[in-house]
Amino acid sequence: MERYKPNVTVACVIASEDKYLMVEELIDGKLTYNQPAGHLEAFESLNQACEREVWEETGLSIKAQSLINIYQFQARDDLAFLRFTYACTLDEPLTPKPQDSAIRRALWMTLDEITQLKSQLRSPLVLQCIEDFRQGKLFSTEVVNSRFL
Repeated sequence: MERYKPNVTVACVIASEDKYLMVEELIDGKLTYNQPAGHLEAFESLNQACEREVWEETGLSIKAQSLINIYQFQARDDLAFLRFTYACTLDEPLTPKPQDSAIRRALWMTLDEITQLKSQLRSPLVLQCIEDFRQGKLFSTEVVNSRFL
């Protein structure tokens, strides 16, 4: 039996003035929306991965302030994810300037606007993470201990 190897990903719910920073990208020819997110790279802490992905997809240099949750998601029989979702609250919505050419644009959206795009969300985790954030399900970023030998 083959060993289970989920993709380890990070994401960041970035909130400001009742809006959330979302990224718009084409996936398999379909327009999709997600929080800034991506894969963990070798010898990179989860916090570093989160901050790197936010920079690449929005052009913003932010520090993750808390961990919302760790989500296990089975997209298909052959595609599984272990997603570490962080949170950051900004005093004002900063102007995003995506650095990654795969990101069509980054934009601030209300929860209602995001909910209306439900069929275009990258996964059900997009709304789940926002709902968990809004309910105050936040943990210290120090709960994740990264060590490299």
